[in-house]
Amino acid sequence: MRIAILAPPWFPVPPVGYGGIEWIVSLLANGLVDAGHEVTLFASGDSSTKARLAAVFEEAPSTEIGQSAPELRHVLACYERAEEFDIVNDHSGPLAAALGACADVPVVHTVHGPLTAEAGELYATLARVAPGVGLISLSLNQRKPLPDLPWVATCPNALDLAAYPVHSERGEYLLFLGRMSADKGCHRAIAVAKEAGLPLMIAGKMREPREREYFEQFVAPHLGDGVEYLGETSHGKKVALLQNARATLFPIEWEEPFGLVMIESMACGTPVIATRWGAVPEVIEPGRSGVIVDDYREMAAAVPEADRLEPRECRRSVEERFSAERMVRDYEAAFSAVVAGATAALP
Repeated sequence: MRIAILAPPWFPVPPVGYGGIEWIVSLLANGLVDAGHEVTLFASGDSSTKARLAAVFEEAPSTEIGQSAPELRHVLACYERAEEFDIVNDHSGPLAAALGACADVPVVHTVHGPLTAEAGELYATLARVAPGVGLISLSLNQRKPLPDLPWVATCPNALDLAAYPVHSERGEYLLFLGRMSADKGCHRAIAVAKEAGLPLMIAGKMREPREREYFEQFVAPHLGDGVEYLGETSHGKKVALLQNARATLFPIEWEEPFGLVMIESMACGTPVIATRWGAVPEVIEPGRSGVIVDDYREMAAAVPEADRLEPRECRRSVEERFSAERMVRDYEAAFSAVVAGATAALP
């Protein structure tokens, strides 16, 4: 099958630092090539991939993130060549999904964000304007606000497990890994660590004005006395942090579509203590790979329960459910079904 994958333009694929979507796109593109497909990846020129690379920008325009003109140039470069492919899989956002209605080949858009509030309204409108663009969800929970959108498949995220070696010995610190925002809840992780009397390591993205404002108001005043902010880390340092943590805290209070940090932690053998929001119940297997609580105030008391979980069992849970091979098979099945349906509809 000839497949075009449209990545977001803002970071290289795979990313140097933050970039969950870019990691998934990289894994998917390489996996599809390994499975024998002809894959063209539309991403920035500083990307590295087994697929054919098509780039508008030599370097990812990270400083222009959110601006419409660079994104539009990037998206149009893909759709201008749409007839070369059997299907286009867009990961870049609603703008590309909307323009997908103009393509002469099937387009499926992977929804990486939540479908609440303004985003939900946007996707509801998109479904009316571009009903032929199929949507892929990351979890079943992600669909709940808008179950009647043109969903074609659910394809949970995955990991390159070779890049996350399991570690059998745990350290003494708790870990928070995620961008600086109230939804992700770094301030809640700090409260948990203080209640538990344990050190807390914090690593995460803090680039945008809202993220810096959140950090200065809710995180910075609590640094010291065992609470340390390490900034946005490289992949290698992130893995080392995960391998040596006692547990990873995931104190979200939003409808997280998936939560890649959870499977990254469990792959390294470190259990996750998470609040029951979003896709958490679809990712964590309680008693095997982590602990789920109803309120973050219960997290400190859950640390001993997490201590009893075996690192190798955490790893096996990820191997069974979130391997790259499984994700590639999911996407292959979705693409084949969409292409077959489009072919059947031809006169």
